[in-house]
Amino acid sequence: MVNNKIAGDWNLFKGKVKEKWGKITQNELDVIEGTREQLIGKLQEHYDYSYEEAEKEVVKWEGENPYPWK
Repeated sequence: MVNNKIAGDWNLFKGKVKEKWGKITQNELDVIEGTREQLIGKLQEHYDYSYEEAEKEVVKWEGENPYPWK
């Protein structure tokens, strides 16, 4: 089962997400609020990824950044 919210303070993670995916705006990061599915959706929107490609990117990012989803 995939969890939907990042545990802890989303503000700590926003910088890492912005660093990795610079096309996502600050306002969008505020709306995402640590929701994994919303992050995947924004990657699809900004980078023309399929759902599977966006999810792979998030999984890779999770491996590089030990931030558990709630």
